[in-house]
Amino acid sequence: MRTEITPGQTFDCLGVNLVMADNLPKPSLLWAGRGHDADSIRKKMNARDVLTQIPMRKSRKMRVGVDHSLYSLRDLVERCFNTLKNACRDATRYDKTAESFLGFMDITSIRLWIRLLST
Repeated sequence: MRTEITPGQTFDCLGVNLVMADNLPKPSLLWAGRGHDADSIRKKMNARDVLTQIPMRKSRKMRVGVDHSLYSLRDLVERCFNTLKNACRDATRYDKTAESFLGFMDITSIRLWIRLLST
């Protein structure tokens, strides 16, 4: 999992460039919500040969389909973020610097990973 911090007023589509950088291993599938439905994202992912599962916004003129059986697996990712947010410090962002916030996110992720391995 890769995390980046963007300003609170930043549109979701702009954060994709930070997380999906070319120097990372190539993903095979991109699950995203309606907030990430943009032609630029779809073109970039198609150029990298990545299957995109993004439901279209209601205002989209060119219709794009989604494989609902694949998209239903996105619930696992949403549950992971929900578990991270259960750590009150992550949800409210008490840390003063971005480095300490991201460090605590890493610690929380490691704690969840160890808990998963121990079960």
